[in-house]
Amino acid sequence: MNVPAGVVEGMRDYYARRAAYYERVYLKPERQADLRAMERWLPTPFAGRRVLELACGTGWWTPHGARDAVSWLATDLNPETLAVARNKALPACVRLATADAYTLAELGDAHFDAAFAGCWWSHVPLQRLGTWLQTLHARLDPGARVVMLDNSYVQTSNTPISRRDEAGNSYQNRSLDDGSVHEVLKNFPEREEAIAALGSRAREPRWTEYTHYWVLSYELD
Repeated sequence: MNVPAGVVEGMRDYYARRAAYYERVYLKPERQADLRAMERWLPTPFAGRRVLELACGTGWWTPHGARDAVSWLATDLNPETLAVARNKALPACVRLATADAYTLAELGDAHFDAAFAGCWWSHVPLQRLGTWLQTLHARLDPGARVVMLDNSYVQTSNTPISRRDEAGNSYQNRSLDDGSVHEVLKNFPEREEAIAALGSRAREPRWTEYTHYWVLSYELD
């Protein structure tokens, strides 16, 4: 089952228009304990590694994860969000670049020994999840460490789910400051579902559940 082109393009437009105030979501009081705990932990799996970050957006997670890395390539498709990231005080090892997370074609033949994606998995249509993971894993050396971090659904903190499509993807209707309303694909996987999607190269998957977020980390054969 194919993904309607408008779904992916619509999300790109939504995040481009929201870039200037995207990080308000990280100011929600009820999420602060989770955020501080993840920020403290995030440097650990990437210490001494050459890391590829997918869909870095405004770079909220980048300075935390990159603290002890040898190199960190933070990529995103939107120049609007990358512009916000460039204005941050980032570690010296960080480089920003434009890249499509689904193809990574802009990276040439570059390979890495670690990868990170923060709040991106939930926006990948279920029909594309397996192919996307294969594309990412093809860029990673044996023994590479991978960390995926994303939202858990909490009714009192998340935008309500407005509908589900035939493939099982869920959607939210989100409003921007200009009053426009945008339909955004946002999935909330369970532990077993996420681990099953990783493929045969993934080993020792570790799922950590927070109140408002989850973290899935694993290594590749």
